[in-house]
Amino acid sequence: MFADRIAIGVLIFVALVAVFTFRDYGLGWDDYTHSQYGDLLLALYGSGFADQRALSFVNLYKYGGGFDMAAALAAKVLPFDLFETRRLVGAAVGLVGLFVTWRMGRRLGGPVAGLCALLLLAACPLFYGHMFMNPKDAPFATAMAVLLFGIVRALDEFPRPHVRTVVLAGVGLGLAFGSRILAGAAAIYAVIPLAMILIENLRIDGWKPAAQRLGDFIVTMLPALLIGYLIMGLLWPWSIVSPLNPIDAAEYFDKFFEKPWRELYMGRLISVPDMPLSYLPVLFAVKLPEIMLVLGLAGAVFAPARRNLTINRRAALFAVALAALLPVVLAMISHPAFYNGLRHFIFLVPPFAVLGGVAMAWIIRRARAYGRPALAAAVAVFMAGLALPVIDMVRLHPYQYTSFNTAYGGVKKAKANFMLDYWGLAFKEAAHELRTRLDAASDHPPPGRRWVVAICGNQATAQVALGPAFETTYNEKQADFAMALGTYYCKYLKAPIIATVERAGVIYARVYDMRGSPPESLLNTPPP
Repeated sequence: MFADRIAIGVLIFVALVAVFTFRDYGLGWDDYTHSQYGDLLLALYGSGFADQRALSFVNLYKYGGGFDMAAALAAKVLPFDLFETRRLVGAAVGLVGLFVTWRMGRRLGGPVAGLCALLLLAACPLFYGHMFMNPKDAPFATAMAVLLFGIVRALDEFPRPHVRTVVLAGVGLGLAFGSRILAGAAAIYAVIPLAMILIENLRIDGWKPAAQRLGDFIVTMLPALLIGYLIMGLLWPWSIVSPLNPIDAAEYFDKFFEKPWRELYMGRLISVPDMPLSYLPVLFAVKLPEIMLVLGLAGAVFAPARRNLTINRRAALFAVALAALLPVVLAMISHPAFYNGLRHFIFLVPPFAVLGGVAMAWIIRRARAYGRPALAAAVAVFMAGLALPVIDMVRLHPYQYTSFNTAYGGVKKAKANFMLDYWGLAFKEAAHELRTRLDAASDHPPPGRRWVVAICGNQATAQVALGPAFETTYNEKQADFAMALGTYYCKYLKAPIIATVERAGVIYARVYDMRGSPPESLLNTPPP
Protein backbone atom coordinates (compact mmCIF):
# COMPACT_ATOMS: atom_id res chain seq x y z
CA MET A 1 0.00 0.00 0.00
CA PHE A 2 1.14 3.52 -0.81
CA ALA A 3 0.28 4.71 2.71
CA ASP A 4 2.47 1.97 4.19
CA ARG A 5 5.42 3.00 2.05
CA ILE A 6 5.01 6.60 3.22
CA ALA A 7 4.85 5.42 6.83
CA ILE A 8 8.08 3.47 6.44
CA GLY A 9 9.64 6.57 4.89
CA VAL A 10 8.50 8.67 7.87
CA LEU A 11 10.07 6.22 10.31
CA ILE A 12 13.33 6.22 8.36
CA PHE A 13 13.33 10.02 8.21
CA VAL A 14 12.75 10.36 11.97
CA ALA A 15 15.50 7.80 12.62
CA LEU A 16 17.95 9.76 10.45
CA VAL A 17 17.08 13.04 12.18
CA ALA A 18 17.61 11.33 15.53
CA VAL A 19 21.00 9.97 14.48
CA PHE A 20 22.20 13.41 13.44
CA THR A 21 20.79 15.33 16.41
CA PHE A 22 20.80 13.09 19.50
CA ARG A 23 24.02 14.67 20.78
CA ASP A 24 22.30 18.06 20.99
CA TYR A 25 20.14 17.07 23.97
CA GLY A 26 21.36 17.88 27.46
CA LEU A 27 20.95 15.96 30.67
CA GLY A 28 17.61 15.88 32.43
CA TRP A 29 17.31 16.45 36.16
CA ASP A 30 17.18 12.69 36.88
CA ASP A 31 19.69 11.51 34.28
CA TYR A 32 22.74 11.27 36.50
CA THR A 33 21.01 9.17 39.16
CA HIS A 34 19.36 6.93 36.58
CA SER A 35 22.70 6.24 34.94
CA GLN A 36 23.98 5.04 38.34
CA TYR A 37 20.93 2.81 38.72
CA GLY A 38 21.66 1.19 35.34
CA ASP A 39 25.23 0.42 36.38
CA LEU A 40 24.05 -1.05 39.68
CA LEU A 41 21.54 -3.30 37.95
CA LEU A 42 24.28 -4.60 35.65
CA ALA A 43 26.43 -5.18 38.73
CA LEU A 44 23.56 -7.11 40.31
CA TYR A 45 23.35 -9.52 37.41
CA GLY A 46 27.09 -9.58 36.74
CA SER A 47 27.81 -10.61 40.34
CA GLY A 48 25.21 -13.38 40.35
CA PHE A 49 23.04 -11.28 42.70
CA ALA A 50 25.89 -10.88 45.23
CA ASP A 51 26.03 -7.09 44.68
CA GLN A 52 22.56 -6.00 45.76
CA ARG A 53 23.00 -2.24 45.95
CA ALA A 54 20.48 -1.81 43.14
CA LEU A 55 17.75 -3.25 45.37
CA SER A 56 17.94 -0.30 47.77
CA PHE A 57 19.30 2.55 45.60
CA VAL A 58 17.54 5.82 46.60
CA ASN A 59 13.92 5.21 45.50
CA LEU A 60 14.70 3.98 42.00
CA TYR A 61 14.50 0.34 43.04
CA LYS A 62 10.74 0.91 43.15
CA TYR A 63 10.91 1.56 39.39
CA GLY A 64 11.91 -0.85 36.67
CA GLY A 65 15.34 -0.28 35.19
CA GLY A 66 15.04 -1.68 31.67
CA PHE A 67 15.95 1.56 29.95
CA ASP A 68 18.82 2.28 32.33
CA MET A 69 20.26 -1.22 31.87
CA ALA A 70 19.93 -1.02 28.09
CA ALA A 71 21.69 2.35 28.04
CA ALA A 72 24.45 1.11 30.37
CA LEU A 73 25.02 -1.93 28.15
CA ALA A 74 24.98 0.18 24.98
CA ALA A 75 27.53 2.57 26.48
CA LYS A 76 29.97 -0.33 26.76
CA VAL A 77 29.95 -0.97 23.01
CA LEU A 78 29.02 2.31 21.31
CA PRO A 79 31.66 5.00 20.60
CA PHE A 80 29.84 7.72 22.56
CA ASP A 81 30.00 8.84 26.15
CA LEU A 82 27.42 7.52 28.60
CA PHE A 83 24.99 10.41 28.38
CA GLU A 84 25.15 10.68 24.60
CA THR A 85 24.43 6.95 24.50
CA ARG A 86 21.42 7.46 26.75
CA ARG A 87 20.10 10.05 24.28
CA LEU A 88 20.54 7.62 21.39
CA VAL A 89 18.92 4.70 23.22
CA GLY A 90 16.04 6.98 24.16
CA ALA A 91 15.56 7.88 20.51
CA ALA A 92 15.53 4.18 19.60
CA VAL A 93 12.88 3.45 22.23
CA GLY A 94 10.83 6.39 20.94
CA LEU A 95 11.03 4.99 17.42
CA VAL A 96 9.58 1.74 18.72
CA GLY A 97 6.70 3.79 20.14
CA LEU A 98 6.18 5.42 16.74
CA PHE A 99 6.23 2.04 15.00
CA VAL A 100 3.72 0.49 17.41
CA THR A 101 1.42 3.52 17.09
CA TRP A 102 1.50 3.15 13.30
CA ARG A 103 0.65 -0.54 13.46
CA MET A 104 -2.11 0.01 16.01
CA GLY A 105 -3.72 2.74 13.91
CA ARG A 106 -3.42 0.55 10.84
CA ARG A 107 -5.03 -2.37 12.64
CA LEU A 108 -8.02 -0.31 13.74
CA GLY A 109 -8.58 1.92 10.73
CA GLY A 110 -6.53 0.71 7.80
CA PRO A 111 -3.28 1.94 6.19
CA VAL A 112 -4.33 5.59 6.01
CA ALA A 113 -5.31 5.62 9.68
CA GLY A 114 -1.96 4.09 10.59
CA LEU A 115 -0.06 6.68 8.57
CA CYS A 116 -2.05 9.57 10.07
CA ALA A 117 -1.50 8.22 13.61
CA LEU A 118 2.22 7.97 12.95
CA LEU A 119 2.39 11.51 11.56
CA LEU A 120 0.45 12.92 14.51
CA LEU A 121 2.78 11.31 17.02
CA ALA A 122 5.98 12.14 15.15
CA ALA A 123 4.86 15.78 14.93
CA CYS A 124 3.99 15.98 18.64
CA PRO A 125 6.72 17.99 20.41
CA LEU A 126 5.76 16.54 23.79
CA PHE A 127 6.45 12.96 22.72
CA TYR A 128 9.35 13.68 20.38
CA GLY A 129 11.23 15.89 22.82
CA HIS A 130 10.85 13.56 25.79
CA MET A 131 11.95 10.45 23.91
CA PHE A 132 15.54 11.73 23.77
CA MET A 133 16.05 12.64 27.39
CA ASN A 134 13.36 11.25 29.71
CA PRO A 135 14.59 7.97 31.26
CA LYS A 136 11.31 7.19 33.04
CA ASP A 137 8.23 8.47 31.30
CA ALA A 138 9.15 8.18 27.62
CA PRO A 139 10.16 4.48 27.84
CA PHE A 140 7.02 3.86 29.88
CA ALA A 141 4.94 5.50 27.14
CA THR A 142 6.40 3.13 24.56
CA ALA A 143 5.91 0.13 26.85
CA MET A 144 2.28 1.08 27.44
CA ALA A 145 1.78 1.46 23.68
CA VAL A 146 3.09 -2.08 23.17
CA LEU A 147 0.78 -3.37 25.89
CA LEU A 148 -2.20 -1.49 24.46
CA PHE A 149 -1.47 -2.90 21.01
CA GLY A 150 -1.51 -6.39 22.52
CA ILE A 151 -4.87 -5.65 24.17
CA VAL A 152 -6.28 -4.23 20.94
CA ARG A 153 -5.24 -7.30 18.96
CA ALA A 154 -6.57 -9.66 21.63
CA LEU A 155 -9.97 -7.94 21.68
CA ASP A 156 -10.08 -7.82 17.90
CA GLU A 157 -9.34 -11.56 17.69
CA PHE A 158 -11.70 -12.62 20.51
CA PRO A 159 -12.32 -15.41 21.49
CA ARG A 160 -9.11 -17.09 20.23
CA PRO A 161 -6.24 -14.60 19.88
CA HIS A 162 -3.32 -15.65 17.71
CA VAL A 163 -0.17 -16.85 19.45
CA ARG A 164 1.65 -13.73 18.19
CA THR A 165 -0.97 -11.61 19.95
CA VAL A 166 -0.49 -13.53 23.19
CA VAL A 167 3.27 -13.03 23.01
CA LEU A 168 2.86 -9.34 22.16
CA ALA A 169 0.53 -8.81 25.12
CA GLY A 170 2.96 -10.65 27.40
CA VAL A 171 5.90 -8.58 26.22
CA GLY A 172 3.85 -5.42 26.69
CA LEU A 173 2.89 -6.47 30.21
CA GLY A 174 6.49 -7.15 31.12
CA LEU A 175 7.82 -3.94 29.62
CA ALA A 176 5.10 -1.79 31.16
CA PHE A 177 5.21 -3.26 34.68
CA GLY A 178 8.99 -3.44 34.36
CA SER A 179 8.95 0.34 33.92
CA ARG A 180 6.35 1.57 36.41
CA ILE A 181 3.71 0.01 38.62
CA LEU A 182 1.28 2.52 37.11
CA ALA A 183 0.89 -0.01 34.29
CA GLY A 184 -1.80 -1.61 36.43
CA ALA A 185 -4.24 0.95 35.01
CA ALA A 186 -4.15 -1.04 31.77
CA ALA A 187 -6.36 -3.68 33.39
CA ILE A 188 -9.27 -1.27 33.03
CA TYR A 189 -8.53 -0.82 29.32
CA ALA A 190 -8.88 -4.58 28.89
CA VAL A 191 -11.69 -5.51 31.29
CA ILE A 192 -14.31 -2.91 30.33
CA PRO A 193 -14.08 -3.54 26.54
CA LEU A 194 -14.06 -7.28 27.24
CA ALA A 195 -17.28 -6.81 29.20
CA MET A 196 -18.75 -5.04 26.14
CA ILE A 197 -18.06 -8.12 24.04
CA LEU A 198 -19.45 -10.45 26.70
CA ILE A 199 -22.69 -8.45 27.02
CA GLU A 200 -23.17 -8.46 23.25
CA ASN A 201 -22.56 -12.22 23.11
CA LEU A 202 -25.02 -12.77 25.95
CA ARG A 203 -27.63 -10.73 24.12
CA ILE A 204 -27.23 -12.63 20.85
CA ASP A 205 -26.34 -16.20 21.87
CA GLY A 206 -27.25 -16.59 25.53
CA TRP A 207 -25.11 -17.20 28.56
CA LYS A 208 -23.68 -20.64 27.81
CA PRO A 209 -22.00 -19.88 24.41
CA ALA A 210 -20.94 -16.47 25.73
CA ALA A 211 -19.33 -18.03 28.81
CA GLN A 212 -17.62 -20.65 26.65
CA ARG A 213 -16.07 -17.97 24.42
CA LEU A 214 -14.95 -15.96 27.43
CA GLY A 215 -13.37 -19.06 28.98
CA ASP A 216 -11.55 -19.86 25.73
CA PHE A 217 -10.25 -16.29 25.59
CA ILE A 218 -8.96 -16.31 29.17
CA VAL A 219 -7.25 -19.69 28.79
CA THR A 220 -5.62 -18.58 25.53
CA MET A 221 -4.32 -15.37 27.11
CA LEU A 222 -2.94 -16.95 30.31
CA PRO A 223 0.58 -17.47 28.89
CA ALA A 224 0.81 -13.69 28.46
CA LEU A 225 0.79 -13.35 32.25
CA LEU A 226 3.74 -15.72 32.58
CA ILE A 227 5.69 -13.94 29.82
CA GLY A 228 4.93 -10.60 31.43
CA TYR A 229 6.02 -11.74 34.88
CA LEU A 230 9.33 -13.08 33.59
CA ILE A 231 10.13 -9.88 31.69
CA MET A 232 9.05 -7.73 34.64
CA GLY A 233 11.39 -9.69 36.91
CA LEU A 234 14.27 -9.23 34.49
CA LEU A 235 13.79 -5.48 34.16
CA TRP A 236 12.70 -4.85 37.76
CA PRO A 237 14.41 -7.45 39.96
CA TRP A 238 13.23 -5.86 43.21
CA SER A 239 9.62 -6.62 42.15
CA ILE A 240 10.14 -10.37 42.50
CA VAL A 241 12.35 -10.41 45.60
CA SER A 242 9.08 -10.46 47.52
CA PRO A 243 5.62 -11.11 46.03
CA LEU A 244 4.26 -8.03 47.82
CA ASN A 245 6.91 -5.62 46.52
CA PRO A 246 4.82 -4.39 43.56
CA ILE A 247 2.01 -3.58 46.00
CA ASP A 248 4.50 -1.78 48.22
CA ALA A 249 5.63 0.27 45.21
CA ALA A 250 2.02 1.14 44.36
CA GLU A 251 1.40 2.33 47.93
CA TYR A 252 4.66 4.31 47.89
CA PHE A 253 3.79 6.20 44.72
CA ASP A 254 0.19 6.67 45.81
CA LYS A 255 1.46 9.30 48.25
CA PHE A 256 3.67 12.29 47.47
CA PHE A 257 7.05 11.11 48.70
CA GLU A 258 9.11 14.31 48.39
CA LYS A 259 9.23 17.59 50.24
CA PRO A 260 6.61 19.82 48.56
CA TRP A 261 7.78 22.69 46.40
CA ARG A 262 6.02 25.33 44.35
CA GLU A 263 5.76 25.38 40.58
CA LEU A 264 4.48 27.95 38.14
CA TYR A 265 0.96 27.28 36.89
CA MET A 266 -1.31 29.83 35.21
CA GLY A 267 1.01 32.61 36.34
CA ARG A 268 0.96 31.64 40.04
CA LEU A 269 3.40 29.70 42.20
CA ILE A 270 1.44 26.79 43.68
CA SER A 271 2.58 23.96 45.95
CA VAL A 272 2.56 20.80 43.84
CA PRO A 273 0.25 18.81 46.17
CA ASP A 274 -2.25 21.69 45.93
CA MET A 275 -2.38 22.10 42.15
CA PRO A 276 -5.95 22.68 40.93
CA LEU A 277 -7.86 19.92 39.16
CA SER A 278 -7.64 21.93 35.95
CA TYR A 279 -3.90 21.17 35.73
CA LEU A 280 -4.04 18.21 33.34
CA PRO A 281 -6.87 19.37 31.06
CA VAL A 282 -5.36 22.83 30.72
CA LEU A 283 -1.85 21.55 29.99
CA PHE A 284 -3.07 19.03 27.43
CA ALA A 285 -5.09 21.79 25.78
CA VAL A 286 -2.14 24.18 25.51
CA LYS A 287 0.68 21.70 24.82
CA LEU A 288 -0.73 19.19 22.34
CA PRO A 289 -0.78 20.32 18.70
CA GLU A 290 -4.17 21.66 17.65
CA ILE A 291 -4.63 19.05 14.93
CA MET A 292 -3.97 16.24 17.42
CA LEU A 293 -6.40 17.70 19.95
CA VAL A 294 -9.25 18.04 17.47
CA LEU A 295 -8.79 14.69 15.76
CA GLY A 296 -7.95 12.78 18.95
CA LEU A 297 -11.08 13.97 20.76
CA ALA A 298 -13.19 13.29 17.68
CA GLY A 299 -11.81 9.77 17.46
CA ALA A 300 -12.37 9.14 21.18
CA VAL A 301 -16.02 10.21 20.97
CA PHE A 302 -17.15 8.83 17.63
CA ALA A 303 -14.91 5.88 16.67
CA PRO A 304 -16.11 3.38 19.34
CA ALA A 305 -19.75 4.35 18.66
CA ARG A 306 -19.78 3.40 14.97
CA ARG A 307 -22.51 0.77 14.56
CA ASN A 308 -21.17 -0.48 11.22
CA LEU A 309 -18.23 -2.11 13.03
CA THR A 310 -18.13 -5.49 14.71
CA ILE A 311 -18.42 -5.57 18.49
CA ASN A 312 -14.79 -6.75 18.65
CA ARG A 313 -13.56 -3.75 16.70
CA ARG A 314 -15.69 -1.32 18.68
CA ALA A 315 -14.38 -2.82 21.92
CA ALA A 316 -10.79 -2.44 20.68
CA LEU A 317 -11.42 1.20 19.76
CA PHE A 318 -13.02 1.77 23.15
CA ALA A 319 -9.91 0.32 24.82
CA VAL A 320 -7.80 2.92 23.00
CA ALA A 321 -10.21 5.70 24.02
CA LEU A 322 -9.97 4.56 27.65
CA ALA A 323 -6.17 4.48 27.42
CA ALA A 324 -6.13 8.06 26.13
CA LEU A 325 -8.66 9.65 28.48
CA LEU A 326 -9.33 7.55 31.58
CA PRO A 327 -5.99 8.23 33.36
CA VAL A 328 -6.77 11.96 33.28
CA VAL A 329 -10.15 11.34 34.90
CA LEU A 330 -8.65 9.03 37.52
CA ALA A 331 -5.89 11.53 38.31
CA MET A 332 -8.41 14.32 38.73
CA ILE A 333 -10.42 12.12 41.12
CA SER A 334 -7.44 10.91 43.17
CA HIS A 335 -5.67 14.31 42.94
CA PRO A 336 -2.01 13.34 43.36
CA ALA A 337 0.72 15.96 43.33
CA PHE A 338 0.89 17.48 39.83
CA TYR A 339 4.26 18.77 38.67
CA ASN A 340 6.74 18.90 35.79
CA GLY A 341 4.06 19.55 33.21
CA LEU A 342 2.80 16.44 31.42
CA ARG A 343 5.87 14.26 31.70
CA HIS A 344 4.08 11.70 33.90
CA PHE A 345 1.28 11.45 31.33
CA ILE A 346 3.19 11.06 28.06
CA PHE A 347 1.85 7.50 27.86
CA LEU A 348 -1.53 8.99 26.91
CA VAL A 349 -0.18 10.56 23.73
CA PRO A 350 0.30 7.43 21.53
CA PRO A 351 -3.32 6.21 22.01
CA PHE A 352 -4.50 9.77 21.43
CA ALA A 353 -2.57 9.77 18.15
CA VAL A 354 -4.19 6.45 17.18
CA LEU A 355 -7.66 7.92 17.77
CA GLY A 356 -6.68 10.96 15.73
CA GLY A 357 -5.43 8.74 12.92
CA VAL A 358 -8.67 6.77 12.83
CA ALA A 359 -10.70 10.00 12.77
CA MET A 360 -8.58 11.48 9.97
CA ALA A 361 -8.90 8.32 7.89
CA TRP A 362 -12.70 8.55 8.21
CA ILE A 363 -12.59 12.21 7.14
CA ILE A 364 -10.48 11.31 4.11
CA ARG A 365 -12.92 8.55 3.12
CA ARG A 366 -15.83 10.95 3.38
CA ALA A 367 -13.98 13.66 1.47
CA ARG A 368 -13.11 11.21 -1.31
CA ALA A 369 -16.83 10.61 -1.87
CA TYR A 370 -17.23 14.31 -2.71
CA GLY A 371 -14.48 14.27 -5.33
CA ARG A 372 -10.83 15.20 -5.65
CA PRO A 373 -11.16 18.88 -4.60
CA ALA A 374 -12.70 17.85 -1.27
CA LEU A 375 -10.05 15.18 -0.76
CA ALA A 376 -7.25 17.63 -1.57
CA ALA A 377 -8.72 20.17 0.86
CA ALA A 378 -8.92 17.62 3.67
CA VAL A 379 -5.33 16.50 3.12
CA ALA A 380 -4.13 20.12 2.88
CA VAL A 381 -5.76 21.03 6.19
CA PHE A 382 -4.22 17.97 7.83
CA MET A 383 -0.75 18.76 6.50
CA ALA A 384 -1.06 22.41 7.54
CA GLY A 385 -2.06 21.25 11.02
CA LEU A 386 1.06 19.09 11.17
CA ALA A 387 3.27 21.89 9.87
CA LEU A 388 2.57 24.12 12.88
CA PRO A 389 4.13 21.85 15.52
CA VAL A 390 6.91 20.71 13.16
CA ILE A 391 7.98 24.32 12.56
CA ASP A 392 7.92 24.90 16.31
CA MET A 393 10.01 21.77 16.90
CA VAL A 394 12.66 23.04 14.49
CA ARG A 395 12.70 26.49 16.11
CA LEU A 396 12.98 25.10 19.63
CA HIS A 397 15.47 22.29 18.95
CA PRO A 398 16.64 20.63 21.18
CA TYR A 399 14.01 21.86 23.63
CA GLN A 400 10.96 20.46 21.84
CA TYR A 401 9.49 19.16 25.08
CA THR A 402 8.95 22.76 26.24
CA SER A 403 6.65 23.56 23.29
CA PHE A 404 3.22 25.11 23.69
CA ASN A 405 0.83 25.12 20.77
CA THR A 406 0.28 28.04 18.42
CA ALA A 407 -3.33 28.59 19.50
CA TYR A 408 -2.11 29.31 23.02
CA GLY A 409 0.72 31.56 21.89
CA GLY A 410 3.78 29.29 22.03
CA VAL A 411 6.59 29.39 24.56
CA LYS A 412 6.74 33.18 24.49
CA LYS A 413 3.32 33.47 26.13
CA ALA A 414 3.83 30.35 28.25
CA LYS A 415 7.03 31.72 29.81
CA ALA A 416 5.15 33.84 32.35
CA ASN A 417 2.52 31.21 33.09
CA PHE A 418 4.04 27.72 33.04
CA MET A 419 7.25 25.80 33.56
CA LEU A 420 9.31 25.43 30.38
CA ASP A 421 12.74 23.78 30.68
CA TYR A 422 12.00 22.23 34.07
CA TRP A 423 14.65 19.54 33.52
CA GLY A 424 17.44 21.98 32.74
CA LEU A 425 18.46 20.70 29.31
CA ALA A 426 19.80 24.14 28.42
CA PHE A 427 22.84 23.69 30.69
CA LYS A 428 24.54 21.66 27.95
CA GLU A 429 24.36 24.50 25.45
CA ALA A 430 25.16 27.14 28.08
CA ALA A 431 28.27 25.21 29.16
CA HIS A 432 29.38 24.86 25.55
CA GLU A 433 29.01 28.62 25.02
CA LEU A 434 31.04 29.34 28.17
CA ARG A 435 33.88 27.02 27.12
CA THR A 436 33.88 28.50 23.62
CA ARG A 437 34.05 32.03 24.99
CA LEU A 438 36.95 31.21 27.33
CA ASP A 439 38.88 29.34 24.63
CA ALA A 440 38.47 32.22 22.19
CA ALA A 441 39.84 34.65 24.77
CA SER A 442 42.63 32.22 25.82
CA ASP A 443 41.34 32.74 29.35
CA HIS A 444 42.59 30.43 32.10
CA PRO A 445 41.70 30.02 35.79
CA PRO A 446 44.06 31.25 38.51
CA PRO A 447 47.00 28.89 39.10
CA GLY A 448 46.30 25.85 41.20
CA ARG A 449 42.54 25.64 40.77
CA ARG A 450 39.73 25.16 38.29
CA TRP A 451 37.11 27.64 37.18
CA VAL A 452 34.30 27.84 39.76
CA VAL A 453 30.73 28.17 38.46
CA ALA A 454 27.76 28.93 40.71
CA ILE A 455 24.67 27.03 39.59
CA CYS A 456 20.99 27.90 39.70
CA GLY A 457 19.53 24.53 38.75
CA ASN A 458 20.71 20.96 39.06
CA GLN A 459 24.38 20.94 40.05
CA ALA A 460 25.13 17.34 39.00
CA THR A 461 23.90 17.83 35.43
CA ALA A 462 25.67 21.20 35.24
CA GLN A 463 28.95 19.58 36.32
CA VAL A 464 28.66 16.94 33.57
CA ALA A 465 27.86 19.63 31.00
CA LEU A 466 30.79 21.83 32.04
CA GLY A 467 33.37 19.06 32.21
CA PRO A 468 36.45 18.48 34.39
CA ALA A 469 37.97 21.95 33.88
CA PHE A 470 35.20 23.42 36.03
CA GLU A 471 33.98 23.11 39.59
CA THR A 472 30.36 23.80 40.46
CA THR A 473 29.00 25.36 43.63
CA TYR A 474 25.82 26.87 45.04
CA ASN A 475 27.90 29.58 46.76
CA GLU A 476 27.98 32.59 44.42
CA LYS A 477 30.56 34.30 46.67
CA GLN A 478 33.21 31.79 45.54
CA ALA A 479 32.29 31.79 41.86
CA ASP A 480 34.08 33.06 38.76
CA PHE A 481 30.91 32.55 36.73
CA ALA A 482 27.26 31.82 37.34
CA MET A 483 25.11 29.57 35.18
CA ALA A 484 21.36 29.89 35.66
CA LEU A 485 18.28 28.43 34.05
CA GLY A 486 15.82 30.89 32.61
CA THR A 487 13.12 29.85 35.03
CA TYR A 488 11.16 31.62 37.74
CA TYR A 489 13.41 30.59 40.62
CA CYS A 490 16.63 31.93 39.04
CA LYS A 491 17.25 35.65 39.50
CA TYR A 492 18.31 37.91 36.66
CA LEU A 493 21.75 39.15 37.78
CA LYS A 494 23.38 42.53 37.20
CA ALA A 495 26.72 40.92 36.36
CA PRO A 496 27.89 40.90 32.71
CA ILE A 497 26.20 38.24 30.56
CA ILE A 498 28.70 36.23 28.55
CA ALA A 499 26.40 33.55 27.11
CA THR A 500 22.68 33.26 26.48
CA VAL A 501 20.61 30.28 25.37
CA GLU A 502 17.52 31.60 23.64
CA ARG A 503 14.72 30.14 21.52
CA ALA A 504 11.65 31.86 20.07
CA GLY A 505 12.32 34.99 22.12
CA VAL A 506 12.58 33.07 25.41
CA ILE A 507 15.71 32.79 27.57
CA TYR A 508 16.42 29.17 28.54
CA ALA A 509 19.72 29.78 30.33
CA ARG A 510 22.33 32.48 30.96
CA VAL A 511 25.98 32.52 31.96
CA TYR A 512 27.25 35.49 33.95
CA ASP A 513 30.81 36.71 34.54
CA MET A 514 31.06 37.16 38.30
CA ARG A 515 34.72 38.23 38.29
CA GLY A 516 34.93 41.77 39.58
CA SER A 517 31.20 41.91 40.28
CA PRO A 518 29.71 42.02 43.79
CA PRO A 519 28.23 38.65 44.82
CA GLU A 520 24.51 38.28 44.15
CA SER A 521 22.10 35.57 45.17
CA LEU A 522 21.10 33.43 42.19
CA LEU A 523 17.74 32.48 43.62
CA ASN A 524 14.40 34.21 43.63
CA THR A 525 12.99 31.22 45.50
CA PRO A 526 14.35 27.74 46.31
CA PRO A 527 14.34 25.50 43.21
CA PRO A 528 12.31 22.27 43.11
